[in-house]
Amino acid sequence: MWYFCDILGRVRHSPFIGLYLLGFWIAPVSLHPQCLDFKPPFKPQEDLQFCAMYRNFGCCDSAKDQELMAKFYKIVDNFDNYAYANCAGYVQDLLCQECSPYAAHLFDAEDPSTPIRTLPGLCPDYCSQFWLKCRSTITLLSDDLQLAQAKPDQVHFCQHLELEDPDYCYPHLLSNQQLTQNLGHVRADPEGCLQLCLEEVANGLRNPLAMVHANDGTHRFFIAEQVGLVWTYLPDRSKLEKPFLNITKAVLTSPWEGDERGFLGLTFHPNYKYNGKLYVYYSVEIGFDERIRVSEFRVSPGDMNVVDHASERIILEVDEPASNHNGGMVMFADDGYLYIFTGDGGMAGDPFGKYGNAQNKSALLGKVLRINVDDNDRGPLYRIPSDNPFVREHGARPEVYAYGVRNMWRCSVDRGDPLTKEGKGRIFCGDVGQNKFEEIDIIEKGRNYGWRAKEGFSCYDKKLCANSSLDDVLPIYAYPHKMGKSVTGGYVYRGCEYPNLNGMYIFGDFMSGRMMSLQENKNTGQWNYHEICMGIGLTCAFPGLINNYYQYIISFAEDEAGELYFMSTGVPSATSPTGVVYKLVDPSRRAPPRKCHYDPLPVRVKSKLIKFRPKESEYPVRPHPTESAVSESDKDWLQELMDILKEQEAAVVTTTLPQTTTKPPRHTRRKNRRKKGNGAVRLAGDEQGRDDRGRVEIFANGEWGTVCDDLWNTKNAAVVCRQLGFRFALKASKHSEFGEGKSLRILLDDVQCEGTEESLLDCQHTDIGMHNCAHYEDAGVICGNSDYVDA
Repeated sequence: MWYFCDILGRVRHSPFIGLYLLGFWIAPVSLHPQCLDFKPPFKPQEDLQFCAMYRNFGCCDSAKDQELMAKFYKIVDNFDNYAYANCAGYVQDLLCQECSPYAAHLFDAEDPSTPIRTLPGLCPDYCSQFWLKCRSTITLLSDDLQLAQAKPDQVHFCQHLELEDPDYCYPHLLSNQQLTQNLGHVRADPEGCLQLCLEEVANGLRNPLAMVHANDGTHRFFIAEQVGLVWTYLPDRSKLEKPFLNITKAVLTSPWEGDERGFLGLTFHPNYKYNGKLYVYYSVEIGFDERIRVSEFRVSPGDMNVVDHASERIILEVDEPASNHNGGMVMFADDGYLYIFTGDGGMAGDPFGKYGNAQNKSALLGKVLRINVDDNDRGPLYRIPSDNPFVREHGARPEVYAYGVRNMWRCSVDRGDPLTKEGKGRIFCGDVGQNKFEEIDIIEKGRNYGWRAKEGFSCYDKKLCANSSLDDVLPIYAYPHKMGKSVTGGYVYRGCEYPNLNGMYIFGDFMSGRMMSLQENKNTGQWNYHEICMGIGLTCAFPGLINNYYQYIISFAEDEAGELYFMSTGVPSATSPTGVVYKLVDPSRRAPPRKCHYDPLPVRVKSKLIKFRPKESEYPVRPHPTESAVSESDKDWLQELMDILKEQEAAVVTTTLPQTTTKPPRHTRRKNRRKKGNGAVRLAGDEQGRDDRGRVEIFANGEWGTVCDDLWNTKNAAVVCRQLGFRFALKASKHSEFGEGKSLRILLDDVQCEGTEESLLDCQHTDIGMHNCAHYEDAGVICGNSDYVDA
């Protein structure tokens, strides 16, 4: 939810070194399986014949297994019967460590400054036995001159094969429970929070709120900005300079933070490849009236990457009585019909009419609509599907498919299990709550989702809630506002690359920045909740991966291959270019090589291409390896990366690094006390007693108290850090990272600073002592004096 910048940022996310942070070394805190191609291990598609001990999980496919077997027979061809009987097992063990889930550690390949070993790191006792029985095989196994020179001396030889981290030496790592427990499964921290990583895909976007694909085989993706621009991205993540669609003059929005109006939805017709049709959902102003509009466009016949703007046909318009709760999702489901998700009309509590818009089936607001837009070139622009549930109900709008929704923000269709297709066609939605709860629903035909009678599982309008005819369907999950205040619906993961995530519904919260998941228990039908945290320690120490993101989670997306993404921003304004698209990555297990390979159809490009450059890292982009072994292109990339790291290390690491990895006891010492006066701040709760970080505590109205993290960002943190005498705010920390200040009252909530104020009290905030949060949302900061370039 924050970005380290310049030197600190680049070193922080180096995939090959520990965490250098302000001169301190943080040792690995969890297992980190990694192959020689710098990627996670996998389960081979075909059984391994030679290195069968890694047939269930490791770093070799059948081709690599056969290669190692051929090498084995080439070596043992030099053996007599005695050597074969005593040494063949050792040779096989050593060769097969390239297949170990920890191959990168065994061969010292996780650090580019150390040449890759030709033999794996061995534990002293095993090495001694190998040397005593089979030292004659050393030159057959390795062409390393240093090993050959060390061969006559057992001590020297085994010292040469020792690893700096003895936990990873062979064969003891096989019996190390810390390294083998849950190997290959998604890792969780002690609180059960799942550890995932991210890959930056696009940046510099203004409130990116939709990313869709055309399902036309090109594997392009199209990203929509709230202002009314849609951009084309190619599979290599380069962006076309000319927008795919530009309706900024028609779209109604503003630079105000939190404005819900604008370009809100985009989807392609299931037969787009043949008919070139797409549909958009956006806010417009007609005279003095605000409306939501759903329009159909066609792609230009002369350029497959540009929409024919003159082709717009307005499919549907609905008056909006207020500027909020505009809905915005538009998509096609498996039945081929167009689904439109409208908000309840805005304000608060759906105050329109006797029962509100959402419970009124004669109104289009607060609904899930379903229409047929096929074969509409002549005649009506849309038709009503004959099986729509209220076609024959007097007074009901025939477009209504489901009702009783408040403001569904982001829905998706489950592709189904890749093998069994179980779950295929289910529609998941996040429905934003009023005062207390956010909810996740599965949309079914004709069902009532409860609003305004209910919010989540609880009653909102007690009179309506008690009505026996309500017959509402409950959400599959609801969470209170202490966890987040604006749900962003996501997707059930059905991609190929990360099999551990299959069946996991991943979603988020716009306000709190919390990433969450649900997994269905097939025996009970219940959905089990797990929070998703970004990987700590070395969990995300792979090339190109990061472990932080901007707070405001706007939307989720699926590419043509089914991989999962989300969009977030640092400033929730339609005009702020801080939007970033991230791909979700499971660092614990990947699919086998070549299983997920696809060949995109060619794209005829007439616009200038803008190559993608990650904002998060200045590292050179590593070429994709084609084999398990390190290629020549890998070596060039590693050398370039090593040069950068050396420069950074010389610039940053100037203090002696402590050797201990034990945590000191927790304490509550307050640092950076200033003279007591309204607005004074202090930091507390850092376990190591550092003066540059901690939970923010503020003095107001004669008492010290904490600050809630609902809108906590780097601008707020900058005010605190500057007040304490630091030049920069390196992180705006959230979710009580520095502990909960339970002995104090919460004094500030919803703080919004410009970054130039003298104290937090000069920023926008709720009244002192008024809040809608809890201490597990206590805000904190990490400050510093190192200069940096804003990423």
